[in-house]
Amino acid sequence: MLALRTRGLGKTFKVKRKEPGLRGSVRSLLRPEWEEKPAVRGIDLTVGQGETVAFLGPNGAGKSTTIKMLTGILHPSFGEAEVLGLSPWKQRSELAYRIGTVFGQKSQLWYHLPPVDTFELIGRVYELKREDYARRSRELIERFELGPYLRTPVRKLSLGERMRCEIAAVFLHRPSLLFLDEPTIGLDVVVKQRIRELIRESNRSEGTTVVLTSHDPTDVEELCSRVVVIHHGGLLLDEPVERMKRDVLNRKTIRLTTASELRESELPLPEGTNAVRKEGRTFTIEVDLGRTAVEDVLGGWIGRVRIEDITVEDPPLEETIKHIYGRRGEKEEGA
Repeated sequence: MLALRTRGLGKTFKVKRKEPGLRGSVRSLLRPEWEEKPAVRGIDLTVGQGETVAFLGPNGAGKSTTIKMLTGILHPSFGEAEVLGLSPWKQRSELAYRIGTVFGQKSQLWYHLPPVDTFELIGRVYELKREDYARRSRELIERFELGPYLRTPVRKLSLGERMRCEIAAVFLHRPSLLFLDEPTIGLDVVVKQRIRELIRESNRSEGTTVVLTSHDPTDVEELCSRVVVIHHGGLLLDEPVERMKRDVLNRKTIRLTTASELRESELPLPEGTNAVRKEGRTFTIEVDLGRTAVEDVLGGWIGRVRIEDITVEDPPLEETIKHIYGRRGEKEEGA
């Protein structure tokens, strides 16, 4: 079954047309002319129940606008969408009971109240039974170690403390679908890992569908099985994470640790390879798969050099995504 589906979903905004110069500014003020600016250009997207999908794109690509339409905050200019079988903008109240949203830059906690009061309010808004609310809140408070500042006004919490409370709050009513917009922004490594563990656990044990936007490649690699890339308001890529990394950048990285010191001039580097750096007895080598195969590179080392350790890695996800954006930019310039 599908958690969400869109057909030709799009959004345009009317903006004032600005004219240069003083006269143009006065004319724009007195008799403004409007033009339509497309933010999302007809997206076709499906996400199955229980999927974990990364929704990526540069700033201004249309990610947040799309999520706002899928949660019913914005009405689309054209197209259709179904989320958990409901129309987001027509059945927003009903949908709100079944989804959860976290926007890293916007708090759902009451600024002057302690988190425990917001938890109580959320429990009542979602009409949770008292015993269910007590059990769930206790579980989340323990997992995120919220006890020491549970009764501290939100305005006095650090960013990391506040975000831990934000994530706990969104999980209180056990949503079927989570929209997470930069959920780990500004957090330390330990808290990030706890949040990822809770998201994975919710997906595994409760079948929660997750749509995640993040600029942290580790979020995507650890949480998501599929990547959807949006650029200039349109879908640019929709593939499993591993396939994207394998197909988009036709390159592998080999790390070798030799038993003895070698000079770079002694390295067996066939055409299509490049020694990126040397750290003691460890060498990092980039392989262009379009020019040579990994096994050919390794064959040149094995038997000639004693090797203590070897790993073959895909390029970093961050580099892969940058390459995707760059490739689309080149196509647009050549059009």
